Amino acid sequence: MRKLFGTDGIRGVANVYPMTIEIAMQVGRAIAFLVKNKPRRHRIVIGKDTRLSGYMLEQAMAAGICSMGVDVLQVGPLPTPGISFITTSMRADAGVVISASHNPFQDNGIKIFSNDGFKLPDEAELDIEDLIFSQKMAALRPVAAEVGKATRIDDARGRYIVFLKNTFPRQMTLDGIHIVLDCANGAAYGVAPYVFQELGAKVTVLAAEPDGKNINQGCGALHPEVMATKVKETGANIGLALDGDGDRLIVVDERGTIVDGDHIMAICAEELMRKRQLKKKTLVATVMSNMGLEVAMNGLGARLERTAVGDRYVVECMRKNGYSFGGEQSGHLVFLDHITTGDGILAALQLLAIMMKRNKPLSELARNMESYPQVLQNVRTVTQIAVENIPGFAETQAKMTTKLGEEGRILVRPSGTEPVIRVMVEGRDEAEITAMAEELCGLVRKADRG
Repeated sequence: MRKLFGTDGIRGVANVYPMTIEIAMQVGRAIAFLVKNKPRRHRIVIGKDTRLSGYMLEQAMAAGICSMGVDVLQVGPLPTPGISFITTSMRADAGVVISASHNPFQDNGIKIFSNDGFKLPDEAELDIEDLIFSQKMAALRPVAAEVGKATRIDDARGRYIVFLKNTFPRQMTLDGIHIVLDCANGAAYGVAPYVFQELGAKVTVLAAEPDGKNINQGCGALHPEVMATKVKETGANIGLALDGDGDRLIVVDERGTIVDGDHIMAICAEELMRKRQLKKKTLVATVMSNMGLEVAMNGLGARLERTAVGDRYVVECMRKNGYSFGGEQSGHLVFLDHITTGDGILAALQLLAIMMKRNKPLSELARNMESYPQVLQNVRTVTQIAVENIPGFAETQAKMTTKLGEEGRILVRPSGTEPVIRVMVEGRDEAEITAMAEELCGLVRKADRG
């Protein structure tokens, strides 16, 4: 039974359990304990987004690591994929991200990368929990010269910018391209504008003035309408919106129409198939991706393999089976030939390269996939509810599934980061699937009220 970790690390309201400085320090001690496997100095990278609470959690985490005799490399605000990159580039033993991604500023979280730049598997997270709650580390207290020290890596942003630019085709520039870029007042504010400007684009920058409290507030991937309006006002070629930690990308075309992660995957998978670089002719996506993506992949002579929700599960499937590209409808896109995790800036560069190479606007490229109507509703609950225990829920869902047949599907799952039950219904008839979703949500609300 998990005590701290959810589907994407530890997350919650900052300064409220489990996102307290005490837990952060203990997690730091546990990570340090796990990486100390050789008679040498070990190093762990710590980065964060722009939340006010990042300062206290960063220092608590660093204190815990140093107390176990491991050194800390602090990089300050940097996108999650940038911390993964720095971890591997610096040959560090692990990397820690202090961020709650798209959540509001009062939340925060802890995500951990191993020395190969990949997120920790479930088993390693359980090992960390065991170390914390079993008190196995309590007596381990290095002294004198054995205590760790913290060092700031001042050029981390520059290193990451160079890496990102090198993923864009060397023979190309972004000359003549106008981009509206929404940085969500998050971790990408000091990186993303420079990447696109240095490649030649004209960039209209939004939400790049973080104050510790405005991350994701009315901006970024959660509010693409702001970016879309600016694209239409300025006549830009494309709009790019990142989330708070820069690992997710939402795009609008030149008309201000949202192009979600499924359509971006379809565009990029088609290009990779053209270049024979889509390994095993397989795209990896989650159960949330639209059925239209599966149809599009079949039309390319490729296949779609689905995983549980969460970019870490997409990556685990890719690594296990030797695939090269995957992602989520929500905008996590993983180009495993370039980096080990979702990267919003890198994904945007790959999409822009396709637009430049084919000399087509995004609205035209996005026609290679037709989305099925899809209704997603969230029910916030007061109590913890297992939908399988709700009277009549399973029977109702089974009847609906039979009615939809092969032209639709139903997915019900609890959120891994908040007390929410997510209900997704997909099919050809939007009115029908909306009614189905509302009926299922009604059963959850009734059970929650008791």
